[in-house]
Amino acid sequence: MLVLVGSGEYLPEMQIVDRELLDGLDGRPNVVCLPTAAGTEGQERIAYWSSLGENYFKSMGVDVATVPVINYQDAQNPSLAEQVRLANFIYLSGGKPEYLLATLKNSLVWGAIQDVVAGGGVLAGCSAGAMVLGAKIPGLPGWRRGFNLLEGAVIIPHFDEMPPWLVGLLRRWMGREARMVGVPGFTALVVNEKTCKVLGKGNVTLWDRYGKRDFPPGETLVW
Repeated sequence: MLVLVGSGEYLPEMQIVDRELLDGLDGRPNVVCLPTAAGTEGQERIAYWSSLGENYFKSMGVDVATVPVINYQDAQNPSLAEQVRLANFIYLSGGKPEYLLATLKNSLVWGAIQDVVAGGGVLAGCSAGAMVLGAKIPGLPGWRRGFNLLEGAVIIPHFDEMPPWLVGLLRRWMGREARMVGVPGFTALVVNEKTCKVLGKGNVTLWDRYGKRDFPPGETLVW
């Protein structure tokens, strides 16, 4: 199961979403938070995301730990990869998508994350953490290939904060065949195989060659 969050990870407004996901797990929740996307922002920001994530999940009464995967060397650490593999709920918080992608790609930790997903666990990504799970990541000077766990998707977080002209520019830039998924703040698109469900406060926008459609909370779509 994939959870694509527009923004607002670890804040009280997201508890109703994460509680539903935690309650749906087989067995006792075991959460791992990865502050990897903030790896270039300094120790203070890494500590901020680590503390915020741990306090958030502890407030819901579940086991949680931060696994300090900050660079590619960490991502190749067998001990850290094993900590990730023992979880059933992994959370990738925000930061820089290109750095997150480069750090995890072809690493032991990414292999462990894939094992968790294949075993029925949850992989949640917010902002940068969501973007890398799509097929492509928009950026300059060009696009980067993501992990493509939501096949063919270009995931645009913070969608409610983007002016219409920028949304239109991105849509033209990515081409007619791409599938734009716009996720606003405090909102999640939960992907279980080919079925997607909107949870949280806002509408998820899907814009593909068939046009632009909005899906409100509680609505499902088939990918």
